[in-house]
Amino acid sequence: MKRRPLPVAAAMTTVAALLLTACGSGDDKSGENNKVTGAGQGTETPRGSTEPWPTLAEDKPDGVDVSLPSDVDLVFDWDKPEDENEAAAMDDAANYLRAIYRGVAKRTTKDAAVTAYSTGGGLHYADTQINAWLDGGWTATGTLRHYNATSRSAPNGKSVEVAFCADSGTFYGREIKTKKILRTKPSIEDFDYFKIVMVTFPTRTDLWQASKVFVETKAAKCR
Repeated sequence: MKRRPLPVAAAMTTVAALLLTACGSGDDKSGENNKVTGAGQGTETPRGSTEPWPTLAEDKPDGVDVSLPSDVDLVFDWDKPEDENEAAAMDDAANYLRAIYRGVAKRTTKDAAVTAYSTGGGLHYADTQINAWLDGGWTATGTLRHYNATSRSAPNGKSVEVAFCADSGTFYGREIKTKKILRTKPSIEDFDYFKIVMVTFPTRTDLWQASKVFVETKAAKCR
């Protein structure tokens, strides 16, 4: 029996170091070895949401709707870096995570937010995670906290690594059919450490996309 319906960091490989070599091309293969057990690969058919929610104006950065249901709270408890590009990349890393859970709630991998904030390996990662929730018959509820964020730019200035901790101790799956919340006891499995390589959108300098995602699960340093 699973602890919870495969949170965003489930079953990913541990990473010791990350080279900032992402170019943002559509043929990025970085995420292909990061499979989620039991998750459908390549499911493309959107599945309609049965739980619409109002869209707020402030939930449209870059003109893209990243609003979430009222029972899903993604908290980003971090300070923005002084570097303008790194600050923008960090903001859009947060929007990338919002896009994933918006896809879970909308029950589709094709939501505009997912395609706006991800490319290459980042898009593959988002699709894999969303499909895992959908195939399990789950949606998300609760609070997912992100903290201890750091950032660093590549020498060429075209990519930024955003790293941070995530605590899913009060973030659960909810069965869509029964509405049952799959609560779990606190454990080391609640803590994950992310490294996301953000790259600028090819035709825009104000929009950053996740091109590579690496996650260390059961991250003691985040506890």
